[in-house]
Amino acid sequence: MDQDRRAVAAAAVSTVLWASAFVVIRDAGRYFSPGALAEGRLLAGAAALLVYLGIRREGWPPKGAWPGIAVSGVLWFGGYMVVLNWGERLVDAGTAAMVVNIGPLLIALLGGWLLREGFPPRLMTGMAVSFAGALVVGFSTAESGAASILGIALCLVAAVTYAAGVVSQKPALKHGSALQVTTFGCVIGAVACLPFSGQLIDEVGKAPVSASLGVVYLGLFPTALAFYTWAYALSRTTAGKMGATTYVVPTLVVVMSWLFLGEVPGLLTLLGGALCLAGVAVARTRRRTPAVART
Repeated sequence: MDQDRRAVAAAAVSTVLWASAFVVIRDAGRYFSPGALAEGRLLAGAAALLVYLGIRREGWPPKGAWPGIAVSGVLWFGGYMVVLNWGERLVDAGTAAMVVNIGPLLIALLGGWLLREGFPPRLMTGMAVSFAGALVVGFSTAESGAASILGIALCLVAAVTYAAGVVSQKPALKHGSALQVTTFGCVIGAVACLPFSGQLIDEVGKAPVSASLGVVYLGLFPTALAFYTWAYALSRTTAGKMGATTYVVPTLVVVMSWLFLGEVPGLLTLLGGALCLAGVAVARTRRRTPAVART
């Protein structure tokens, strides 16, 4: 029971920190290009994780963990962050969070296929509802021009890379510790984003100190800490259940965006986001088994 509580607490930490990341990305993204922002975040996160790994003396992960680490490093740590940063330059943080949070549904879909968790009928129903929600969000942003539509599309791509990263990370945790898998996934993501290092160096010199501190915050907390606590919790439950813990993220992001950025998605966008989340909820709920009368 204590172990379950620790896993829930770890997942809660990840959820809150990831919600804050949407807001900070939106703010820092005014001064850093998508690739540079991702590289700066990953370098800061990798440095912190490597120091902690050295303190813990956990060393290199076993060979069996590396395929999952490599895939999650490239897709989740690297690709997801670049695409999300790009998408948030075109749509507000709340809208981005609602679209990206289709990820748990995709995790369930990929988990059913790759991890053999099955394809319950509710999963297909949830997919249909979430897809309808994505269409509503896309329609609500159409009046803002092609840029907003591209932003929604990029957020959908981010959801796919996020889901693929989680599903690929789960098998790696059978061989390596949460700290090992997180640390080297972050390192691989940083290496994958090295082509953007030139932009990062140039933009750090031009950006205000607050924006640079935002990049460091993203590296230390929503990356190093949040991805570690996520891996810790994921190693103790299924990928599908972990994906479901992020339901609350869009709500937190909308509130944080309103408080710190003065951004609130339009009513139709909120409706579409609610449909996206409703679809995820439907996909992740299980049909109740009728109670058996006792005699």
